[in-house]
Amino acid sequence: MTRLTSDIWVSAYLTRLRLEDIPVYVLSKGDPTAGAILVKVNHLDGTARVLHRSWDLQSGDRIWAELSTGDEPIVDASIAKQQAFDPDIWVIEIEARDGRHLLDDPSLA
Repeated sequence: MTRLTSDIWVSAYLTRLRLEDIPVYVLSKGDPTAGAILVKVNHLDGTARVLHRSWDLQSGDRIWAELSTGDEPIVDASIAKQQAFDPDIWVIEIEARDGRHLLDDPSLA
């Protein structure tokens, strides 16, 4: 199976979000070919959640797993920690009071 490069995946994801009128911003551009991607969902109430690509160990499927959730400064600190470990990470922020991120769509796995 051919996987998309990170920059192409991010571009397609941004387009999908914008078509759904979900505000989205690229906070940090990572490696265009194989950079990891973090998606921060800002609930606009002082809380947030950050998701990352992972594997479901039981099924072997790629999934979006929660890395951190809670007060926004705590979530931002977890993102900064990941960036210190891997400077090639992409960080995308979505503003969605309802938490919509579209990552549950199988085409985005």
